[in-house]
Amino acid sequence: QVQLVESGGGLVQPGGSLRLSCAASRTSFRFNAMGWYRQAPGKQRELVAAIISGGSTNYADSVKGRFTISRDNAKNTVYLQMNSLKPEDTAVYYCNARMIPTDYWGQGTQVTVSS
Repeated sequence: QVQLVESGGGLVQPGGSLRLSCAASRTSFRFNAMGWYRQAPGKQRELVAAIISGGSTNYADSVKGRFTISRDNAKNTVYLQMNSLKPEDTAVYYCNARMIPTDYWGQGTQVTVSS
């Protein structure tokens, strides 16, 4: 069993920054991919960013140039640096780890962008 523990969410003003962290209970490099999803009220969960085991990354068009995903294998942790935050970034952010064919999820952390 894999546990993912997220941290770093909160309330921030538009244009501000936050960094989310997701610590995995097992060695992260054994995952096929790790990523961040988000779900806003009344909307479906969507992919925000992912990092594949080889190190390549993938971003939603809405966050390209503003968000950066990274991974520290020594700490079994994946990060999401979020800059230039917008009100439409408000959502619950979930960490995901994929070990084919299984997806593991964190409990979610709230990010609210508001003045």
